[in-house]
Amino acid sequence: MAEPVFQRPGEGRASDNPLGVELVFKVRGEQTDGTLTAFENLVASGEGPPLHTHANEDEAIYILDGEVRFKLGDEIQTGAAGSYVFIPRGTPHAWQNVGGGPARMLFHFTPSGMERFFDGFAALEAPGPAAFATVGAEVGMDVVGPPLAQSDPV
Repeated sequence: MAEPVFQRPGEGRASDNPLGVELVFKVRGEQTDGTLTAFENLVASGEGPPLHTHANEDEAIYILDGEVRFKLGDEIQTGAAGSYVFIPRGTPHAWQNVGGGPARMLFHFTPSGMERFFDGFAALEAPGPAAFATVGAEVGMDVVGPPLAQSDPV
């Protein structure tokens, strides 16, 4: 059974971030009976994942600081702090920090499960660009295109 979780600023379980700055889990699936994974992600300017889909989870992103560009299906939109994005499972999507400094975002996945991607990534000795697709495939995430910086440069 899930128990209540309370995290203060700066609290949570840190994990290796495929985009290289900081990722801190606020709640993981084992704490929520599999209903939710949430983490805060600090991403360097210009960075973002390749275009991908999730087979099993819906994703929600709230921009806390910075400016982030999103590709959702065929549409591209840019949001600043306070912007919210909901991405139903199966939707091709990517995002890119287009601000001059780090972007800070809060991610929610429901049901939980995406923490396995970050755990798998952290377990690699020398993760390279192909690791995103390899580890992602193990958790139902399919890379279907390049990052926005390549497919749709600013």
